[in-house]
Amino acid sequence: MPPNFSWGRSHLQENHFSLHPRRLNREFQMFREMQCVTIDGRRVVRKVVEETPVAVFVNGRHLTTVILSPGGFQDFITGYLYTEEIVRSADEIESIRIEDNRISVLTKNPFRRGSVKKTILSGCGGSVSYIDTERLPAIDSDFTVSITDLQATLAALRPSSPLDVVALMDDGRVITCAEDLDRHNALDRVIGHGLRDGLDLSQITVLSTGTVTTEMVRKCLTAGIPVLVSTDLPTALAVDVARGGGLCLVGSVGTPEMAVFTHAERISGVKR
Repeated sequence: MPPNFSWGRSHLQENHFSLHPRRLNREFQMFREMQCVTIDGRRVVRKVVEETPVAVFVNGRHLTTVILSPGGFQDFITGYLYTEEIVRSADEIESIRIEDNRISVLTKNPFRRGSVKKTILSGCGGSVSYIDTERLPAIDSDFTVSITDLQATLAALRPSSPLDVVALMDDGRVITCAEDLDRHNALDRVIGHGLRDGLDLSQITVLSTGTVTTEMVRKCLTAGIPVLVSTDLPTALAVDVARGGGLCLVGSVGTPEMAVFTHAERISGVKR
């Protein structure tokens, strides 16, 4: 059985954010039962994933609108503002107010803006994100994690979940775990939780489901996290950025195809 990670009070009831570390202790409604008709004419009820559009305001200005799974918004916005380099620590957040479909944040430095510049290009077949790798921080670390510890904590990723799952691991145990429609949001949630709890992220491993993208690599580099592990494969560009930034990237964990793509010296038990 995977660990029982809970989310906390309903975001409609949470009006203020305390900077004192605390554990969330109640679960949100992540799914809703919906009636539908199968192709052979049967009326059935299926559980479907909830999604919530949330407008983010920072110091009175609309920053972005994100689509999130319900709940855990304090962790998400703390991690998001940190990985976007709008704040350098949780202590730079003066207050967070949660309302219907809106998060309002006041920071101690209202003039600071994120320093990472990204260009989004739209074209046939979708959009492409380019990250200025020269402005990303680089990780120089002697941190290591064992293959045994990685495999022992896989249950936390709940591979049967329809949501993306991301967890933080320290010394062979899962510290926190988050589910979201988007694994990038889930990554922000666990990073935010770590910041609020005062964790040393330079001694943490991130476990994730799904394909590892350059955006996930960027967030880990910004947070100083030395190892990113996923049940799936990374993109080619994610490997390039991780190699240049000093991030250890592991794919297909828990399968016979498990492989270390960058900085294999951080995974003890790898034959070299």
